This record gives sequence, structure tokens and C-alpha cells, in this order.
Amino acid sequence: MKYHLFEVFGIELEYMLINESSFEVNPIVDQLFISKHGEITSDIENGEIEWSNELVGHVVELKTNGPTGDIENLDLLFAENIKEVNLLLKKKNTRLLPSAAHPLMHPETETQLWKHSSSKIYALYNRIFDCSGHGWSNVQSMHINLPFFDDGEFEKLHAAVRLLLPIIPALSASSPIFEGKYTGFKDARMQVYKTNQKEIPQMTGKVIPEQVFSKDDYYKTIFEPINKAIKPHDTENILDHHFLNSRGAIARFDRNAIEIRVIDVQECPKADLAIAIFIIECLKLLVSEELISIEDQKKWHENELFEIFDVVIKDAENTKISNKDYLKIFGLSQAIEVKEIWRILFSKVKRNIAEKHQESIKFLFSNGSLSTRILKAVGNDFSEENIKKNYFELADCLEENKLFIP
Repeated sequence: MKYHLFEVFGIELEYMLINESSFEVNPIVDQLFISKHGEITSDIENGEIEWSNELVGHVVELKTNGPTGDIENLDLLFAENIKEVNLLLKKKNTRLLPSAAHPLMHPETETQLWKHSSSKIYALYNRIFDCSGHGWSNVQSMHINLPFFDDGEFEKLHAAVRLLLPIIPALSASSPIFEGKYTGFKDARMQVYKTNQKEIPQMTGKVIPEQVFSKDDYYKTIFEPINKAIKPHDTENILDHHFLNSRGAIARFDRNAIEIRVIDVQECPKADLAIAIFIIECLKLLVSEELISIEDQKKWHENELFEIFDVVIKDAENTKISNKDYLKIFGLSQAIEVKEIWRILFSKVKRNIAEKHQESIKFLFSNGSLSTRILKAVGNDFSEENIKKNYFELADCLEENKLFIP
């Protein structure tokens, strides 16, 4: 089934399982699935939400079970599923932890790959890239899937997505701490994401996708170099280029969708869905050409956009944007903090956003990204005890679907 622009949506949220007493990651997603389903499987359909596992044993992904037209109340569906997962985990002294990175995990000793379906693929990944680093086993994100009907719609959507990608982490950064220390990046997940496939750089590219606006060009420019580079490693041909493409937004021609991947998961679905809806409305605005023509959107080279992205992952909403041409898109003429660009966008799209989601976005504007709030809560005390205390509060926010106030 093919859909038109913004007709349906797919949302994926990833969470890690932690031991309730020790706070360490707990690789028992397979046991969770046995509790729910009676056997180990990599996917469980639970009505409108599907539970699945990818790559490591301590991460569960909750996602819309196929495309949905109703995004407004999705946060409540996700919240129900989170409660159910936590109830099943409680018997195993385990619970879900939100945010994009476990602040105390040592991936090289704690990572356990998923040992069941697709394990052959993961073992190959591990052989090529060594998946025991933060960039593989300590990164939880939200993915937004948006459909396109044909090349004409792909061109518009890809142009808009590329232009918005560099500033998205200003809203969503939630990974400031690795191994008990402030990383110097509010979005450390995206900092490690940039280089976790350095062995085969064709896979991630510059995170911001290249200037390609048709299926044929995409295959020539992105998929073919990936397939060529992976060939010597993948002698059994078990890897699919749709999965190997690791840019910050990837084209899934197998299902006619673009998947946005630069978004850190938040403290609760209420926050995730507000951000998702806000991003979608901003993409509609760009596609409408009200701010800038599609032709002008297409002129942006990935290197220019990457430069903006690369500073935004450091300071999130407080990043000063000084690229004059980028500022001009939003009617600005001088350097300004990126949160002000988001405020301008919000003023243009908020009429299309439900009141409850507007409230969450306003909360973000007033209190900062989740990373900013985590750092504020932790203060100067990076002791294990203080970090645990604050992250257990985040786990409570997830359970109760409420925003984190330091």
C-alpha cells in the first residue's frame, strides 16, 4: 500500500531495560517476550503497538503496528504499552529507562548481542564494526517514518527533511552523560553515531543525506557505493542496503517512506510525540514552499548542513547559528540561538497542533532540552549515587508519562 505525503505516520521508540537494584542494563528482552508471548520471537503485535528487539539484549523497541493516520493520541497508546512492559518486568526486578543513553553503562563489558532471530546479521555487524561501543549498544532513539507516493513526492519530502535535520537535536538532545561523566555534548548519541561505522564510511556519509531527489539517483549515489563497500565483508549476501544506510534520514524504497533517525528518545511518550508532531508540521511548512522554494531547498549541500548539525549536537537549544543563508530561510538576518528558530517555526505551525502537545512544546522552550534538564538536575555532583537518583526519576516519568522537571 502506497500513501501520499503526511497521510500516515510510523513512530518507533527505543528503551533500555535496567536492573531495579543495581541500575545496570539487563539483557533480558527475550525473557520479557516469553512472559508476554509464551516464546521467544523478535516481534510481538500488541494491538496498535508492536514490541520488537534489535541488535542488543537490553533494548526493546515499541512502534506503531503499521502506518497510522491518528498521531494525536499515540502518546497514550505508547504509555499504556510502557505500563504493561514494566508490569511484566517487575517480576524480574527490572524496569524501562528512558533517554538516549545509559549514563553509567560500560558497553565493552556489558553489551550482549541479541542471540535469536537475525542473530546471524548482528554477528556479521559485530565482526565488521565491533558493536560493543556506545554508538551501537548505548543509543536509544525515536524514529519518525513519513510516506511518499512517487518520485515527485520523494523530492519534496527529502528536500525538506534534509533542511530541518541539522537543528532537530536542539529539541531532542537527551544523552549528555557517558560512563558517569559529562561528554561535552548534549547529544552525545549523535556524536558517536557520526563515527560508529568509520570502517565503512559510505554507510553514514555526512549524516545529512546527499542532494538526491529521485529513486534512481538515490541508488546510484547512496545504495550502490554502500553495496560495493560491504561486499568484501558480506560474502553470504545477508545484508540489505536499506538497513546498511545509516544516514540521519534514510529512504526506505521497500515501503516508500523516509525514516528520520536523529531524534534522541525523551523521558516519556508525551514529550516524544509532541516533538514528532512539531517536526512533522515544520516539514509540511517547508513542503508548502511558504518559507523557501523546493528548488532553493535542494541547493543545500550536505557539507553546509552538516556544519550546522555538528555544532547543534554540542549545545542543543543554546547553539548560536551564524550561517546567514540558513538564517534567511526563517526571516532572520543575524546570528541567533537555535531555540529562537524553533520558536519562529512554532508560531507558524502551532494552530495545527493539539493543545496538549502545544503545552509540551512550550515546556521545552521554557525548560530546555532533556539534556539541559538532566545536567541541571545533576548539577556538579557526578557521583554514581546522584546520577542514579536522577535517572530513576526519569524512569518514574516514563512510567507516569510525565515531563521531567529538575
